[in-house]
Amino acid sequence: MTELRFVDLSVPIQNPVEGELSEGLGALLAASVRYEDHQQSLPTVTKILGCEVSDLPEGQGWANEQVTLATHAGTHMDAPWHYFPTSGGEPAKTIDQVPLEECFGEGVVLDLRGHEPGARVGTDAVQEAVRGLGADLSPGDIVLLRFGYDEGFGTAAYWNAYPGLTGDATRWICDQGVKVIGTDAVGFDRDFSSQAADFAADHDASKLWEAHRVGMTHEYFQIEKLANLGALPSRGFKVACFPVKITGASAGWVRPVAILGL
Repeated sequence: MTELRFVDLSVPIQNPVEGELSEGLGALLAASVRYEDHQQSLPTVTKILGCEVSDLPEGQGWANEQVTLATHAGTHMDAPWHYFPTSGGEPAKTIDQVPLEECFGEGVVLDLRGHEPGARVGTDAVQEAVRGLGADLSPGDIVLLRFGYDEGFGTAAYWNAYPGLTGDATRWICDQGVKVIGTDAVGFDRDFSSQAADFAADHDASKLWEAHRVGMTHEYFQIEKLANLGALPSRGFKVACFPVKITGASAGWVRPVAILGL
């Protein structure tokens, strides 16, 4: 029997690291985790259970946390509702409507390292990465884009400088029958500062949030802020990436896991 190996593809949800945040996206999506230990919980525990501290094992209550978190913080899946009200002429799915069948499948890592922050990564680059696999993409594949930008996690640069796919490249992947695409960058499109700078220069609105907007015609689901793609082979593993079920939401947190040996 083959031994299974599991690779965690998520970044942690944690309080900001000193020096990590700026006035940009990092500050907007910062998590707030308030921790309560076994002593701090005692007033609540004794009140709820109607007991004294002396009635508890070694006078200890329970641990608890209170988390304040945007749905697009941490490793998460975007639903089509995030991109536009409709997708392919139908009401766009919210995260609780994403079919679970789409969230488990053959994993494929596309090596797209070497692209500078703000780069628009086009169809040619994606197709070259696919040719490097030795086989075409197949319907149902879960495609993971390895830019290598997870290595900057915990820094301000991680949040504010990264490449992304063009609309045409995203559309091409979807045309292969792929429904789930993930990236190890903060966002699926390139960073907002680069988009804004280009728009100020040429006023070409077609490049604004172009990869996300593909969801207007092609229903697909994005995973953003992946990690550890370098620990995976290009093919030969499964991915499980079920999002948290938040009614009517545009995204949900997910802990994607690569399973090797299945």
